[in-house]
Amino acid sequence: MSEQVFLLPDLGEGLTEAEIVQWRVAVGDVVTIDQTVVEVETAKAVVDVPCPYAGRVVALHGAEGEVRPVGQPLITVAAPGGAEPAGHAVYREEERAGSGNVLIGYGTGHGRSSRRRRLRPGAHTSAPAAVSVPAAVPAPTAVPAPTAVPAPAAVVPAAVASAATAPTRPVAALVISPIVRRLARERGVDLATVRGTGPGGVVRRADVEAAADAATSATEGTVGVGQVDQLAAHVGLASTGAGDTVIPLTGIRRAIADKLSRSRREIPEVTIWVDADATALLGTRAAINAAHPDQPVSILALLARICLSGLRRYPQLNARVDTEGQRIVQSAGVHLGIAAQTDRGLVVPVLRDADRLTTVELAAELAATTKAARAGELPPARLTGGTFTLNNYGVFGVDGSTPIINHPEAALLGVGRIVDKPWVVDGQLAVRKVTQLSLTFDHRVCDGGVAGGFLRHVADCVERPEVLIAAV
Repeated sequence: MSEQVFLLPDLGEGLTEAEIVQWRVAVGDVVTIDQTVVEVETAKAVVDVPCPYAGRVVALHGAEGEVRPVGQPLITVAAPGGAEPAGHAVYREEERAGSGNVLIGYGTGHGRSSRRRRLRPGAHTSAPAAVSVPAAVPAPTAVPAPTAVPAPAAVVPAAVASAATAPTRPVAALVISPIVRRLARERGVDLATVRGTGPGGVVRRADVEAAADAATSATEGTVGVGQVDQLAAHVGLASTGAGDTVIPLTGIRRAIADKLSRSRREIPEVTIWVDADATALLGTRAAINAAHPDQPVSILALLARICLSGLRRYPQLNARVDTEGQRIVQSAGVHLGIAAQTDRGLVVPVLRDADRLTTVELAAELAATTKAARAGELPPARLTGGTFTLNNYGVFGVDGSTPIINHPEAALLGVGRIVDKPWVVDGQLAVRKVTQLSLTFDHRVCDGGVAGGFLRHVADCVERPEVLIAAV
């Protein structure tokens, strides 16, 4: 066998497709076993895909921005001299044994390249789908990708002129973040024309926005209404009226929309709330951090600890409704979800068995998890399987909210901002640090007595942290 087709592997967690974000190789390149060949975005995360074969790339199946189903061809690799590609026998043996080593993030056991590596100047980021290049034809010199806007004729190098029938490859900008690439596609910016201001010339989000604003200023007043559809088609948008912006509902954004819509359709949710004096909680946090400055504890970590205490007392809220089996399933452990706002949308990373962690361990795990979530570095498995969610919407400067439950969970605790408010203490009016707590719960799993008891316990722990100690 001289060629081997690598199929998009099973992504797990019910994922059936992935969008190609960036090709890391081009047709004609030589790849090694477990070399990252493409970066894809699923409904859960942006991940790298390693190839289990070694050899020369014959074809790339799919263009950047295209959604590919699991099990469909992704890349074709040919071994030199028509021999079986290196790693093929190993791959076939693992596939028969059901090892699952070819799933995203695992490779084939021969090591793996770093998740995000900076591209070299002139490295290729895209290639035509399923295009084969004869081995005898030298790779053409990179030239800028053509655009729909007329421009002066470019000088073509002699090497390109002699290989006019071979496909050309665009010059790749130094771009690390998939968010930057997506923003460039949405705003119609050619990354090859953008000068990066980041370290080593890396193109940042601000660079793309500046280029888009400059292009808008340059063309303002010169584009007629009749040209809007043509420009929209050029940047990959649907045909719309003048001034409209169309954002494709794909990847994580689509998964968020589907999940929230399902939650609202299926769950009869109720929201209750209470104001709580958080002055003592802030004082407790300051005392803990003063005693252990090398292991700081956040307010979010203390609130997580309070949630865990409440769920130990009211396990009915740490549950889900199995509609097919007509039953309520209460989880043995607490897998705490933490709502985190990222540039790619709202995600809820999960802390497995959070009830087994100490407060200091909770703080460290929360900090690491939220940081990885905002960087888009969490694997899909870390974004599913939660049993209860904590949502700190106070970071947006708001007091209250009636959030949608993270399906299939049964409850969600929301925390508003902590601000100075007048508060009665021992019959005297005083200025205290006050926050609003809200509990949104599935009325199928419990009634108001359980929900009210849980929220009151949380509020009591916020106002008097010694209650939390007594409940442990």
